[in-house]
Amino acid sequence: MPENIKVNVHHVTRVEGHGNIVVDVRDGTLEKCELQIVETPRFFEAMLRGRPYQQASHITSRICGICAVGHATASLRATERALQVQLSEQTKLLRRLAFHGEILDSHILHVYMLVAPDFLGVGSVIPLATSHPDIVKRALRMKKFSGDLCQTIVGRHTHPIAMTVGGFTHFATVQELVELRERAEALIADVDATVELFGTLPWPAFERETEFIALVQPDDYGLIDGKIGSSDGYELELDDYRQVTNERLAPHSTAKHAAFNRDSYMVGALARYNLKHQHLSPRAKAAAAHLGLSAPCYRPYLNSAAQVVEIVHCIDDVIQVLDTLIERGIEREDPAPVTLSPHARGVGACDVPRGILFHEYQIGEDGLIEEANCVIPTGQNLANIDRDMRALVPSILTEPEEQITLKLEMLVRAYDPCISCSTHFLNVEFTGK
Repeated sequence: MPENIKVNVHHVTRVEGHGNIVVDVRDGTLEKCELQIVETPRFFEAMLRGRPYQQASHITSRICGICAVGHATASLRATERALQVQLSEQTKLLRRLAFHGEILDSHILHVYMLVAPDFLGVGSVIPLATSHPDIVKRALRMKKFSGDLCQTIVGRHTHPIAMTVGGFTHFATVQELVELRERAEALIADVDATVELFGTLPWPAFERETEFIALVQPDDYGLIDGKIGSSDGYELELDDYRQVTNERLAPHSTAKHAAFNRDSYMVGALARYNLKHQHLSPRAKAAAAHLGLSAPCYRPYLNSAAQVVEIVHCIDDVIQVLDTLIERGIEREDPAPVTLSPHARGVGACDVPRGILFHEYQIGEDGLIEEANCVIPTGQNLANIDRDMRALVPSILTEPEEQITLKLEMLVRAYDPCISCSTHFLNVEFTGK
C-alpha cells in the first residue's frame, strides 16, 4: 500500500447534485474517507407550516423532480392518516400505477444513463449515444412509456397535479388504459434485453455486511404503506419511524445521517430485494437469478442490478393492475371525506426509487399544518456509503489512481444518490505521494 495518497473529487459526476469524495492516507494509515454533501439545506418542513393541508403534496413534490410522484404520495398518505381518510380500491390501484411509472422512469435513467457508461468505457450518455445507439434508443423508449404512464394517471410525472387528498381530480379513460396495456406488453422485449445487457457487466465483487431497511407487507412487493422492516429481524409501525432513522448531524455533510440497529443502514432497491424478494413476479425472480442476485446480498454495487430486477417486476405489475382496472372500468369518484380534529398527526411512507421515504404532519382543527418532518432516502444512505468507502479503499490502494477514482465514484453512483444532477466533468487531484 502506498504510504501517502490524497484523493479529492469535486464533484462526483453522474449523480443528482454536488458531492465530494475525500480520501486521505498518511503513513499507510487511512485517516479520512468521506462522501461530503455540500448542497444547501432547503427547509421544506418550514415552508409547510401554516399552509392548508391541501397544498402539502404539491409543495413537497418540488423536493425532487425525479421522485415527485413519490413525495406527493407520501405526503398524501401522511395527510390522509392524520385526517382519517379511507381510500377506495380504485384510488389505491391508480396510485400504484403512477408509482410504478416513477420507479421505471428513475431506474431506467440510473442504470442506462448514469451506471452503464462506467462499464461501456465512456464518460457519459452523450458519447454512449454514438458508441451504443441501440442501447440509448432502448432506454429512451422505456422512459417514454413510463412518462406517458404517469401523465395519463396523474396529469404529468414531474409535480403531479391529478392526485389529491382522498382520491383524484382527473380520471383516465378505459381506452387510455387499454392503449397503455398494449404498450406495456410490447415493452417486454426491451425489458428482457435490459436484463441480458446488465447480465454481461463485470460487477465489482466488493461486499460489506450491513443492515437493510425497507417497507414490508405480508403478501406483496408493496411500495406504498406497510410496516418498516429490517434485515436484522425488526418490524416497526410507521408511527415509530423516528426510532429507525435516528437522524444526526455529520460534520462533513449538510444532509443528516441515520442509523438504527447498527451504526448505519442501507435503503433502496437492494434493501427491498433482500427483505421481500419472495414477492417478486416470476419473471423478476428469473431476472435476479440471471444477474447473480441471491439473498442476502451485501454487494452495494449490485443495487443497480436490483433496480433492473425491479424494472421487470414493475412492468409485470403494471400489466396486472391495468388488466384489473380495464375489467372493472373507471368510476369517476369524489375524493373520500376528511375528519378534522385538534393536533392530528399522521405518518406516510413510500419506498421510492432510492429507498424508504417518510413524511409526518401535524394538522390543526382549522386544516392548517402545524408541524412537518420529511426523512429522505439519500440521507438515510449517507452513513452507509461512508462506511462502504472506508472498507473499500484499503483493498484498492495498490491500483492506479484512475481506477481508485473510478471505483469510488461507481460505489457512490450505485446508491443512486439524489442531490440534483451534476453535468460537468470530473477533476481529480492526487497529492501527498
